[in-house]
Amino acid sequence: MRRPIAMLAAGTLVAAVLTPTGAQARPGSDQRTTAAPPASLVKLKPGAAKQPSGPNPYLALLPDPAEADHVGWRNWLAQKGAQRAGLRAQQRAAAAAPMLADEEEPTGVRGSNDSPATAQRIAGFGTGGRDNNRLRILGTLSPEQVEAEEIEPNPEDDGAIPLAGETGVGADRQAVTTSAEIGDGPHGSDGTGSGDFDFYEVTGTAGRTLTVDIDTPTGALDPVVLLYTADGELIDLNDDSPEGLDSLLVHQFAADGTYYVAVIGFPTLPEDPFDSGSGGGAGSEGPYQVTISTADQDTDFFAVRLRPGDVLGASVEGSAAEITVFDPDGREVHGSAQDATALYPPNSPLPGGGNAVTEHVASKAGWHYVGVSLGDGMYDITVEAYRPGQQPRQTLFLDFDGARINTAMFGGPGVRTLSPMRAFLGRWGLTAADEDAVIDAIVAEVRENLRHDMVHSGLNPRFDIRILNSRDHADPFGQANVSRVIVGGTIAESGVPTIGIAQYIDPGNFGTEDSALVLLDVLSEPTGDDPSLNTYLTAESDRIAFVGQAVGNVTAHEAGHFFGNWHVDQFNEQPNLMDQGGNFPVMFGVGPDGIGGTADDIDVDFGEDEFNPGEGFTGIEDTLGRIAFTVTR
Repeated sequence: MRRPIAMLAAGTLVAAVLTPTGAQARPGSDQRTTAAPPASLVKLKPGAAKQPSGPNPYLALLPDPAEADHVGWRNWLAQKGAQRAGLRAQQRAAAAAPMLADEEEPTGVRGSNDSPATAQRIAGFGTGGRDNNRLRILGTLSPEQVEAEEIEPNPEDDGAIPLAGETGVGADRQAVTTSAEIGDGPHGSDGTGSGDFDFYEVTGTAGRTLTVDIDTPTGALDPVVLLYTADGELIDLNDDSPEGLDSLLVHQFAADGTYYVAVIGFPTLPEDPFDSGSGGGAGSEGPYQVTISTADQDTDFFAVRLRPGDVLGASVEGSAAEITVFDPDGREVHGSAQDATALYPPNSPLPGGGNAVTEHVASKAGWHYVGVSLGDGMYDITVEAYRPGQQPRQTLFLDFDGARINTAMFGGPGVRTLSPMRAFLGRWGLTAADEDAVIDAIVAEVRENLRHDMVHSGLNPRFDIRILNSRDHADPFGQANVSRVIVGGTIAESGVPTIGIAQYIDPGNFGTEDSALVLLDVLSEPTGDDPSLNTYLTAESDRIAFVGQAVGNVTAHEAGHFFGNWHVDQFNEQPNLMDQGGNFPVMFGVGPDGIGGTADDIDVDFGEDEFNPGEGFTGIEDTLGRIAFTVTR
């Protein structure tokens, strides 16, 4: 049977770009580690989501991001986001009705509203006194329709990229269909037993959409679809669809090139896509029917006016599997094919649920553009806008004295006692007499990152934050509008295997009383480990300055999460305080000489950068603007 594309969202799992620890790319470097397949896939059945082990990688600064179960966490977030959406729907029932808009482009037509420049403008929506801040848009996606040509199955062995069957899809054909079987190759259960894979070669054109539809006539095979680039990078995958074991992958190509579709049987993945015998054991096996096609996608854009500081949230149900926001300059600022709203604090008003959810904090006034794509048929968009969570004054408390805290909020085991920062000074070659100087250096770095740079940007004259610390001030945590970062403790003490972790990601700063941890055991390990500060300390180092700079940056990173920021790409040329873990020399500000605490150390700040490609978002995130506009009074 052919399934509607509306079934895509809940069953689509996008592979993380996994970056092993030890990779060191500094400004100007072109280094990037190729993605490796996840060690296993995590099943998501309705009502049966299980929280994956380990810290949530969206919230955590991990020593080694490659160890995180990105796929499992993404599935868990999808289910939790759906639960949150149900609760929000009950609250919205008592609110004023949203304004309604119908797409003006006729069904079956493409091209009239397919870009921000041609977006359908919707007046009357916004956060102004006479505007309605809630909007519902109904429309239809009408992608190009193609007919599939039946072809012969690939001859075995077709279990790797060099052995892939040629389909002609994207070159001289638009679509093919064939019948095949997982298990009949030389590495199936009747052969070597390492696992049978079927690879298909396709040609991708930027902007066109690949669809891979798998049906299993007997139900014996539990299929998974993988998509690789020609150099073996895993860029997309799909496990179960919501209606059963069949799979449907829809992927829009970002660049021209040759790509490879792999059909496998759960749970075995190829460790090396260039080696057909690289599986870890035969998984499920059986016959399947596959249809592979490329076509022009339909994208619909709608323009809404926002004021600086407006916090926009949008979700989509129905056929569309992707939703995105573009700013007044026509730049993509948040594209999403997932629902990660379970990471918001409980009092965030932003919408969630459906196939995909996006959000954006506007840094300038003007028309912003909400786009939907990757689908065939009717969709239903919810768009809402709010002013940021305003308060008399936001306080950030830096706690260096150790703390007794319930680490369950971070996925830990419960109430634990964390050691104070002074317990780690000796591991950096410092003494108790250096404690005040180290605290001064950390506080100065946090102030520079979270106050000075925000004020100096001039973006928001109402920006305000008070930064206190446990040496100089009584502990205010528990009072209104006080968030904290605890700097101290170890993985063993907390039960949370990470360097840092925040309680929430909060676009708009609607929750103003959050917590975060910066654990110091990994940061103070002996030399040789990439995440340890000691790796970069030598006789030439100003140790106090470097410890203050590095720990201050990690502290600002964690606060950046509960002030609204996601991770950005740690391996591009732009250093950013919201870089994901895995490239610690840049996070710590180590300069070209590879030594911390010397004159060439770099000043790492918040600013514009690309979303981390492994976390399922696309576009440019303004990590400075999100804080400057939403930490406000």
